[in-house]
Amino acid sequence: MNIEKSTIANLPTKYGKFKIRAYKQDNQEHLAIMSKNFEDIEAPYVRVHSECLTGDTLGSLKCDCQNQLDLALKFISKEGGLVIYHRQEGRNIGLLNKVNAYALQDQGRNTIEANLELGFGEDDRDYSVVEEVFKDLNLNKIKLITNNPEKIKYVESLGIEIVERIPAITKANNHNKNYINTKKEQMGHMF
Repeated sequence: MNIEKSTIANLPTKYGKFKIRAYKQDNQEHLAIMSKNFEDIEAPYVRVHSECLTGDTLGSLKCDCQNQLDLALKFISKEGGLVIYHRQEGRNIGLLNKVNAYALQDQGRNTIEANLELGFGEDDRDYSVVEEVFKDLNLNKIKLITNNPEKIKYVESLGIEIVERIPAITKANNHNKNYINTKKEQMGHMF
């Protein structure tokens, strides 16, 4: 796999001071957002956060993505660790298809039904760049911030020890109740 990486730069944010490194895989660019003390932690907290432009940037209430990212950045800033900003929009169907999936959801489909109707899988994300980030940052033991059992399985398949799983629980609203229920009931997310 051909992964290009940037140098490490400082990133002061409203959450605190971080260091960042970008990773380029084919036409996708991902970020590692590290606390200042990241290298000093034996088993850092790690969140693999999948990009959600509509949630993360625009504040969409159809999902819990922005709330989970906000929670993770606050937590990592305080406790130390890493957020991998995994740029695979809409479970890797892309922004255009995600908006098409939104339109199908407006007609009553859930996220899985919408993806399938558009000709995609339930979840088409490829986590191979995450493995490269773990290798690059010499991670072999982590505390994983996730509700997603597939992320747990993937990390364990890399030989990374998950010392602890921290749930990423946020408050549901009228617009994302069905989204969260679909993740829980059909995708096995642990809330």
